[in-house]
Amino acid sequence: MREIKNICVYCGSSIGADPRHTVAARALGAALARAGIGLVYGGGAIGLMGVLAKATIAAGGVVTGVIPEFLDDREIPFAGATELIVVKDMHTRKRLMFERSDAFVALPGGVGTLEELTEQLTWIQLGRHTKPLVIADIAGFWRPLLSLFAHMHNEEFIREDYDVRYLVAERVEDILPMIFAAIRHTPDISETAVTERL
Repeated sequence: MREIKNICVYCGSSIGADPRHTVAARALGAALARAGIGLVYGGGAIGLMGVLAKATIAAGGVVTGVIPEFLDDREIPFAGATELIVVKDMHTRKRLMFERSDAFVALPGGVGTLEELTEQLTWIQLGRHTKPLVIADIAGFWRPLLSLFAHMHNEEFIREDYDVRYLVAERVEDILPMIFAAIRHTPDISETAVTERL
């Protein structure tokens, strides 16, 4: 069975309107730290990103932030991260986050979070990797997207032989057990081969 050392979490650089999202980000950070799993994320100190990273550090966890230099003012890098990597562009950011992670979680967020989530879903659909991906549907946040996926499937734009594989957790406490269960039943793909294909 593959070991889960680091989990990449995509989430908003704002906290959003529903306080349950903040509670979830804080709980996930603490859960990662308790499990001895490192957090890989977008490197920001504000919004759900900041809540998540600070909660992970506060609970004794390890945080790796990856942030493009042009977002220094907008997302404000988290100086308290265990490791903060400043890169030149978004493509490099996403590649490093992928390479350093063994699984992915999408908390609520905006367009950037959606783009990161759908990119990973596409790579999984096309067989580029088999790392587990959990959509954290906190307070039903992702329900419209999940309905859209069902609509795409019904309209046959998502074919049976190219199905989109993901897990959905409505509670933070279900996220890590889902990931551990998934890796027990998923074959590994060479990291080198995957990186070369992306």
